[in-house]
Amino acid sequence: MNSQEIFSLALGLESPWELKEIKLEDGEDGKALHIHIGFIRGSKFADESGVLHGAHDTVSRTWRHLNFFEHKCYLHCEVPRIRPKAGKVSQVSVPWARKGSGFTLLFEAFSMTLIEAEMPVNKVGETVEEYPNRIWTVFNHWLKVAYSEADHSGIKELGVDETSEKKGHKYITIGVDMETRRVIHATKGKGAETIAKIREHLENKGSRAEDIERVCIDLSPAFISGVTKEFENASITFDRFHVKKLLNDAMDEVRKQQRWEHEILKGHKYTFLKGNNKLTTRQRIERNELIELLPVLGEAYRLKILFDDFWEMEDALEAEAFLTFWCDLAVEAKIHPFIKFVNTLKSHWTGIVNYIESNLSNGILEGINSKIQLAKRRARGYRNTENFINMIYLIAGKLKFDYPL
Repeated sequence: MNSQEIFSLALGLESPWELKEIKLEDGEDGKALHIHIGFIRGSKFADESGVLHGAHDTVSRTWRHLNFFEHKCYLHCEVPRIRPKAGKVSQVSVPWARKGSGFTLLFEAFSMTLIEAEMPVNKVGETVEEYPNRIWTVFNHWLKVAYSEADHSGIKELGVDETSEKKGHKYITIGVDMETRRVIHATKGKGAETIAKIREHLENKGSRAEDIERVCIDLSPAFISGVTKEFENASITFDRFHVKKLLNDAMDEVRKQQRWEHEILKGHKYTFLKGNNKLTTRQRIERNELIELLPVLGEAYRLKILFDDFWEMEDALEAEAFLTFWCDLAVEAKIHPFIKFVNTLKSHWTGIVNYIESNLSNGILEGINSKIQLAKRRARGYRNTENFINMIYLIAGKLKFDYPL
């Protein structure tokens, strides 16, 4: 078997394509392997309707292929063009590359494999010695193909949250299928209009808005407005962790107010925010001494701890009665930050109580958001919003790719 036969087998060339010539030539970047491919004279090629036509003329094309050892490798071909009757001249598709690409399918698959292995796109470009923008073009093509083919039908439970795109209050809103824990849609912004875009995507994919039974969101007025309008049949569950954060903010505000009067509270910001299991023995002793010494701080801390019982309840009526009881205690304590928190609870009462039956929380979304932000830091940010959104789909969309392996 000679070298041409070996390369033909390696490239998977089949009739009417044939290998014409192989050259190892010097170039600006050192030696490069140039493989020239042609087609058997008299061959016919199918048009879009499957009708066979002889070659009308040819056009020269070149594709970057996988390296041959340490040398860059290029495929060259005089690609035939056909002219159907009463039709325009069109270029024949070649089996080793997709239309419009300057790379072979195997080169694109290799680049995508590196990206899937969490290598930043700019680093992939450096590794394969190509401009990053060309690799981004490859990446975005395959993401769009995989995303368009993804099955987002039959979704019943939806989670919505925002993630930061870049500094300066730039956000991306993501919609998550809570059952499969995958991002189904991402869109720029964090207003009510983002919910409409999520609905539009779902309906295009076969998930009717009226079939969405539950939606988990934070207490954002824009999200509340959007979900109420776009998913009328869905019950809203407000994110447990967002509610707990607001309670912790109230607790910290009490500490700050007490700190102005009591120097002893210096350095104890997290003493009243962390759980017992995250405090050292010394910190627990100091906390217990402080809540005994400072009655207002102690009462606030007891209310904070008592509220956690709500999340463990299984009966909605019992949970609602407990929440009413807790609000009365907080109001009677006359601690302003906690009274403010009570007003927030009452304004979002149903969505908070709904947690007892739905058990939905944005913990899933927080986990996804952590992965997204890690990828953003690794890539040192994304200048292009489309690139960032497509990277979100790669990280958390659980997509299936159909490029050569």
